[in-house]
Formats: sequence, structure tokens, C-alpha cells
Amino acid sequence: MPKYYEEKEEDGRACGGVREDLRQCLLESACVLQENKSPKQCLREGHCRSLQVTFFACKRSMLDTRARFRGRKGY
Repeated sequence: MPKYYEEKEEDGRACGGVREDLRQCLLESACVLQENKSPKQCLREGHCRSLQVTFFACKRSMLDTRARFRGRKGY
């Protein structure tokens, strides 16, 4: 189960759950902890790629006019 559901305050922004999970994934990655790189650099190198794709799909669905009927992607 995603960490978003485990006793966290609810973020009122769209795609807040995916955003929080992506941030936690980056901060807990070996790239940030051991190599002392910024989360932005680690994201460019391909760490947490699946969450990045999910976050992009969620943000893109906000602009899609069909999303009114289908709902936003992500969680």
C-alpha cells in the first residue's frame, strides 16, 4: 500500500498523494543519502521513475477535458 494512506495529513492539492510518495522516494534513495546529490539531480538520473511517470500522468489528466468524465489518474 502506498505510504500516502498510512496516517498522513491529507493534502488538498491535486495529485498530492503521488507528490508526497515521489518526494519520500527521492529523499530515501541512495543517490541522495550516500552520494549527497540533490533530489532534482537524482530524478534526472532515473531514480523513482515509476512514481515520476504516475505524477506526470496525474498532472496531465488535469488538463485533459475528458478527465471530467473519467476522473484524475493517480491516487
